[in-house]
Amino acid sequence: MTERLVLDIGPGELPGHAARLLGDGGHRLALVSACEQAGGFRVVYLFTAAGFDQGPERRTELRVHLPVGDPVVPSLAALSFPAGRFEREMRDLYGIVPADHPLPRRLVRHHHWPRGWYPMRSDAGPPPSFGDPEGPFPFVTVTGPGVYEIPVGPVHAGMIEPGHFRFSVVGETILKLKARLWYVHKGVEKLFEGRAPADGLELAERVSGDTSVGHALAYCLAVEEATGCTVPRKAQLMRAVLLELERLYNHVTDLGALCNDVAHAILNAHAQRVRERLLRLNAGVTGHRLLRGGVIPGGAELRVLPDPAVMSAVAADVAEIVDLALGHTVVLDRFAGTAELSAEAARDLGVLGYVARASGLDADARRDHPFADIGPLSVVTRTSGDVLARFQVRAEEIAVSVELINRLVAGLSAGVQLGDRVTAGGPASGVGIAEGWRGTIVHRVELAGDGTLSRVKIVDPSFFNWPALPVALSGAIVPDFPLVNKSFNLSYAGNDL
Repeated sequence: MTERLVLDIGPGELPGHAARLLGDGGHRLALVSACEQAGGFRVVYLFTAAGFDQGPERRTELRVHLPVGDPVVPSLAALSFPAGRFEREMRDLYGIVPADHPLPRRLVRHHHWPRGWYPMRSDAGPPPSFGDPEGPFPFVTVTGPGVYEIPVGPVHAGMIEPGHFRFSVVGETILKLKARLWYVHKGVEKLFEGRAPADGLELAERVSGDTSVGHALAYCLAVEEATGCTVPRKAQLMRAVLLELERLYNHVTDLGALCNDVAHAILNAHAQRVRERLLRLNAGVTGHRLLRGGVIPGGAELRVLPDPAVMSAVAADVAEIVDLALGHTVVLDRFAGTAELSAEAARDLGVLGYVARASGLDADARRDHPFADIGPLSVVTRTSGDVLARFQVRAEEIAVSVELINRLVAGLSAGVQLGDRVTAGGPASGVGIAEGWRGTIVHRVELAGDGTLSRVKIVDPSFFNWPALPVALSGAIVPDFPLVNKSFNLSYAGNDL
């Protein structure tokens, strides 16, 4: 069981502690979670540091207690870009004010949200009448000779959730892009409250439909830490297999879609053929095409094991598709040099997953925050940070995942593997970290005295990665937006909780 260092500090001590952790301490800010407590609020800052070259992994939690009448914390935005966004989210949902924030405007709350209504607070009550009390969103207007705007969304032609993109353009060149999200605030975190931990699994699996395993795993790891539940080694390995199966079908889908966005539809057709094969394999493994039901509190269940011969055939099939794509001069020309995200920008923005690795950041929670002993893992990186790099990282990760699955299933048998029965007792808290196919997922749970969930905080990697899309698109051309957008493939659902 992973240990956390927990420090209860005053608001004035927060910046100093955070600066040390983010500086010489080598940590990143993984999560900020606010919750109510007797007489006020508690704000939890979770910092994580990779442990692969520094002994056991390290997780440090700073807890700041605030009075109900004056909930103010010093802003950490000057130290961490993600911190500034967590603070704006916290202010919009709880009314906790980040003092001296450099960009104190709304993040989650749209113009029609009523003032003074904070939906995560226990005294929020039913939603009041929505109107237009604060005016439209204050988009930055870019002016100059030949500059014009192209608004896209929030309603899109495809079956995706809403998001508004406002382009400031000269000719075809994008000067600035502003992405406006949170059109569908579903209140997912609020829906966990009062449930038994086992009953929260169905919500976790549905945070972002294409990441059922990643979110279920992070949630179960958090619950198991909070309850002291021990998971058998074979169950841990079964979970690792499921995580890689999820990575496979999503990466294959993206490879095909990227080819389709540069008019190579035949390669997309072949990629979708492989995807369908994987989805049918998933249905055999767990009974669900999206792998729901495989990860369960305290263990895992596989109805059948993936056939190594089938997995190897899939890897060979994908490798041929990739070779055909990168051997085509038009595809290569459209991918190479398009929407570069530098390593410096990726690090400053705190991006995760294949987007980070394509920009040269060697980070992967399977190695840095392991939940199971899966043996050696090859972390794929590139340095160009363009569409081509994001394509290549996905392609090579498919080969790594197939090799890992085949190695793990050699020592497993189908069936249910369960450890201790998850018995909820509180108050307690737990943190779960898993490397989903998009990047690192973090869940933090708190249990009340009766063992029910009192607070669940979810951080999907898309929360970190969305701000990087406009940065990468600066200087690109408008016709490349669909291609670049797909190379990031960010989740609206995982962001708009």
